[in-house]
Order: sequence, then C-alpha cells, then structure tokens
Amino acid sequence: MKNKKSKIKNKLALAIGLLSLGISPAQEFEFKDLFPQKEDIACYRIPAIVTAPNGDLITAIDERVPSCADLRDNNNINIVSKRSSDNGKTWTPIERLVDYPLGQSASDPSMIVDRMTHTIFLFFNYMDLDREPQVYYLKYIKSEDNGKSWSEAVDITDQITPDHWHKDFKFITSGRGIQTRKGTLIHTLVNLNNGLHLFKSEDHGRTWQRVNTPLIPGDESKVVERSDGSWMVNCRLNKKGYRQIYISEDEGKTWTTHPDYNLVDPGCNAGIIRWDTNDSRTPKGILLFVNAFDPHNRKNLTLSISKDDGKTWSAQKTIYQGPAAYATVTLLENADLGIVFEKDNYTQNSFVRISKAQIHALLD
Repeated sequence: MKNKKSKIKNKLALAIGLLSLGISPAQEFEFKDLFPQKEDIACYRIPAIVTAPNGDLITAIDERVPSCADLRDNNNINIVSKRSSDNGKTWTPIERLVDYPLGQSASDPSMIVDRMTHTIFLFFNYMDLDREPQVYYLKYIKSEDNGKSWSEAVDITDQITPDHWHKDFKFITSGRGIQTRKGTLIHTLVNLNNGLHLFKSEDHGRTWQRVNTPLIPGDESKVVERSDGSWMVNCRLNKKGYRQIYISEDEGKTWTTHPDYNLVDPGCNAGIIRWDTNDSRTPKGILLFVNAFDPHNRKNLTLSISKDDGKTWSAQKTIYQGPAAYATVTLLENADLGIVFEKDNYTQNSFVRISKAQIHALLD
C-alpha cells in the first residue's frame, strides 16, 4: 500500500510540474503553430525545415492564397519562410521568399544545406498557369548568409529532366535533400509516368544532373546516407499501408528494394535523417524517421528509431495522436530533433522538438 501511495504522489507531482510549464499531463510535447491561419490566405501547406550553417532554423512553406489546391490548380502560391535563432523557442515574422505575379505559382519547398560552402539551396516547383498550364518547371533560390537574403531563381529543369518529360507530371519532393560526407548534394525527383529519380550536384550546386536509374514504384521520397556510405531512399506508396525502401551501394547506379512493413504509412510525405551527435554514447547507424503512422489515415505522428541503418526499427514514440500529414525534420545544434508537420487537418503547421535525452531514453 505504501508503494502504491508513493507512485500516486509521484504521478501527481509530475502532473503539477507539467501544468506549471503550460503542458498538460496528456501532452508530453509542446507544439507551436508557425503559420497561423489568416483571413486573406486559404491555407499554408507543405513545410520544409533545415538547420543553417550558423545554427539558425529555417522553415519554408506554401502560402496558398485563393484556395488550398495544389500547384496545377492554383494560380497564386508563394513560398514564405520563418527563422529561429534560439532552437525554435521564438521565430521571426513571416517573410515572402518567392512571389510571382498572379497566374504564376511556386510550390513544394525543399532545402539542402551545403556545409562546405555554407550555402542553403531552396528548391521549388513552378508553373505559369496562364501560358503553360500543367507544365512543371524546377527551380531553386540560394542563400549564402544563413537565410537572411536569397538569390534570384535559377531554372534547372533542363539539367535534371529530358526533353520528352516536358509535359509530364514531375516535381521535386518537398522537405529536404542531403549532402553526403564527401560533399555530393542529393535530392529526389518524381515523375509519375517514369518513376522516382535522384538528382545531384558534385560541384556545390553550380551544375546538377539526374541519376538516370528510375526507382519504381516511386512517389514523394527522402534520401539518407547510411553509416557505410550507401544511399537509402525511403519512399511513399499510395494505398499500400507501408513504406518502400531502396538501397544503393554504388551511388545510384544500381539498387535493391524491399517493402518495410514496420513503417506503417497511409501514403504521405515523411521525414528521415541520420542522427549524428558527436557523442560517444551514440552508436553509428542511428536513423530517425517521422511520419503519420497509420495504414489508412493521416494521423498519429510517430518517431521511429533504427539502430542499424534502417534494417530494423527498434523503438517508436507517438508524438501527436490527432490528424497529422506532411512532416519534415532537422537536427538542431544540440542534437535535438526539430519537426514541422501539418497538424489538425491542415489548419496548423506546428514545430515540435524531441530532445536528445528523450531519444537516448528510447534507445536504452
């Protein structure tokens, strides 16, 4: 009886402590809506986040003005952004990065940070709905001052797609790409008629080229470099209830593939990242994966952890049980995990932080 009373007292103390921090006992994590709904904006969708070379967090998202429709059905989508210099505690006001005249839209932001040149590349898909409706162009802007200012847009459509793709349904996956340890910049490109492809730059973004090996089936995907230097693509599949995995040990020339039934998924964009902590307690091969962990519906945002480069998933943690859709991730300077995800039926785009200590607790 004494032990039972002690446990009750401990639970009560924990609840009081959480409430003093403004967090209910049922809400383990704190969620901050970065892009609150506005009267003149239909919705904000498709978030991206990276950590800049100076440690600032940069997030970007679609500002969909007349409706929440996607690029090919929306003549006014802008790319807007916020920055944080204190690991996500406070954020700058919304800033428009890409704003074309009415009739032209930019959508699906994604970013890569070049750690060697301290450059951030922000990719987006572009369409002129008045002159070339249904024709996708692939562009980027870049920042060399940690996201404070950005270049004019550069069109790389001709570099990474062949001419006969001109009218195909093609797009760069939203969220983020990566830089490998040897410096190659890699990202994913989807052609719904011709499969998923990687594209890359080996000269720090001066030129880009497609890795001409299609991955089929393929949709919105993320690429990650494993501890042995091989590449893994974690891929969305629609109406399957799980993720598809592709692995290449020769930099994309050849691939092996298998379904990962342990990564339950309703067909939604997700986030994956290698967890580098510079901590002797953290073994190599840790991957962190965040998605809507449900076979049918976009809900139940979950962190899955692999200790063996994605071969198996040894731990899972529910972050938010309610409606949750697209998710994007980054590692903060202190090795916490930062997540931005579409929350509560696309009415919020919330930032949430999973601490390094919480991740270590799941590994134990």
